[in-house]
Amino acid sequence: MKRKEIFALFKYFTIRKTLNFFKLYSSFLISKTLKSSHISGMPLALSIEPTTACNLGCPECPSGLKKFTRKTGNLTTSLNKKIIDELKHNLSYINYYFQGEPYINPNFFEFISYANSKKIFCSTSTNGHFLNDSNCEKTIKSGLKRLIISVDGNDQKTYEEYRKNGEYEKVIKGTINILKWKKKLNSQFPHVIFQFLVVKTNEHLVNEMKELTASLGVDELRIKTAQFYNFKNGNKLMPENEKYNRYVKTKSGEYKLKNKMFNHCWRMWSSAVITVNGELVPCCFDKDANYKMGNIKETSFEKVWRSKEYNAFRNQILLDRSQIEICKNCSEGTKVWA
Repeated sequence: MKRKEIFALFKYFTIRKTLNFFKLYSSFLISKTLKSSHISGMPLALSIEPTTACNLGCPECPSGLKKFTRKTGNLTTSLNKKIIDELKHNLSYINYYFQGEPYINPNFFEFISYANSKKIFCSTSTNGHFLNDSNCEKTIKSGLKRLIISVDGNDQKTYEEYRKNGEYEKVIKGTINILKWKKKLNSQFPHVIFQFLVVKTNEHLVNEMKELTASLGVDELRIKTAQFYNFKNGNKLMPENEKYNRYVKTKSGEYKLKNKMFNHCWRMWSSAVITVNGELVPCCFDKDANYKMGNIKETSFEKVWRSKEYNAFRNQILLDRSQIEICKNCSEGTKVWA
């Protein structure tokens, strides 16, 4: 986080939220030491999924490829309100993104406005195809604090190698548009980030992307390594530069994750993910919601958060994380920052 984002986040902090953090972190340390799950406090952060629909067809994205087993749908304003009303006293951060393109949901700005009114820092990630004048104005007025725009090339040819069905010029025009509206409305937010997903076809463009970011006046460039679902035998999109590859080739010729897998994960105590249908899943790596802990349409968030099922999952993390499917491709510790 940059300085202005940190100031904005801490501006929303209260004594209760601070105490909640210490409750969570102490229970995490106790659980880690005893190898037995104990949870005290409510999550600091959430990812809430506005939609599972997307206008692109990126090759490693289940949403773009329409490979979900779950149905395409949109989050409702009533569900968003229920989540926030239950958690507003402890929740500090919401990322309105999981799968899909958030701007497709017609109620997207209402979600952010409501969360912002309850002193919650809001972020989202977009492919940048919907940043017209109306949406840019609404984005800024909603109180969104961080906007991540995915840009994986510096012309149509390099961009569409990964962002299938995408229009590079539309993304650039949308970026210029959001920056124009920030200036017009005299707003320092949202903090605009270009996210550059490095694959083999664009890894030579890192320096050019830094120059593009600076020339447009975008606040930050984030360089991200790519996740591949079938990585053991390699993937044609894997970058050759090891710095930008999540995986490393072993002596056997197979690939494995670079980072060491520890039998603990702070995310299981600090945050959670809620799908468009109200399903509570433990992590953003569970893209098809295979590890459902419960549904908050049917019960309270706290009941699911403290449930036997959720604690059993945390216990699995503490005892042998390598046996959990969604953990086998976890990128924690492998992100590269420009």
